[in-house]
Amino acid sequence: MKEISPRYQMSIVQNINDRLFEFYKSYEDVANYLDKWHIVYDCYGDNENFYFFYKDEERKKLDVKKTLHHIDGETLLKIAIDLGVETPDYIPSIPVFKNELKSSYETASQTFEKAFKNVEEDPSLAVGLANSALESIIKEILKDDRIDVEWNEKDTLSNLIKSICKAFKLTTDSEMPNEIKTISSSLLNACKAIDDLRSDKTIFHGKMDSNYVLTEPLYAYFIVNAVSTVGLFLLNFYKLRFPQIVKPVIEDIDDLPF
Repeated sequence: MKEISPRYQMSIVQNINDRLFEFYKSYEDVANYLDKWHIVYDCYGDNENFYFFYKDEERKKLDVKKTLHHIDGETLLKIAIDLGVETPDYIPSIPVFKNELKSSYETASQTFEKAFKNVEEDPSLAVGLANSALESIIKEILKDDRIDVEWNEKDTLSNLIKSICKAFKLTTDSEMPNEIKTISSSLLNACKAIDDLRSDKTIFHGKMDSNYVLTEPLYAYFIVNAVSTVGLFLLNFYKLRFPQIVKPVIEDIDDLPF
């Protein structure tokens, strides 16, 4: 994660700068936000992870871009993730996926946000939460009365993905290209692996000191990205095959002007 190209850093600095001033309307608030990422390693303040630069001698107007340009690439990426800035070289589908969740899947959205923000600090937690978010999405879809498959609220991701693949006929639809069927069948193995990883390699099911627990952020990025890709596909396929029913608005006769 530390090897982020200068060209990419230039782009992400601009995007972070723009997003900061969307969220915070004053230089003071922007400075306060960046201060949350500021680390002083000794009591004399001589050893810091980055320095603040100002446009005025009174140090009231923060030079945001110059400050950001002096922050290391890994920290920049963490700031971008925290602000919801797109990071296409690392997690391409996540911004779109997050927007889809916010509109209709509040529980899954909150769970996925926590997963997204814990990738670096707690990879094990991030994987477990991403798994839970995908389970929530599938359960919400399966609750649709138009979908006629048996499933259980206690089902884990391994069984839920089987149910939704059956409901969507992802491997049996005669009109679907064979190549798509092959990719669709791989969803079963992928989701089972994510489910097994959550159960066997994360803190979610209680582990002893001798058990392996996932601690590598790279793996967490891979899983969170995979969940966003699978989830986005399922949401879009659901909207395509089961369009939202819009109920007609019936005017109240008492409100008519005659």
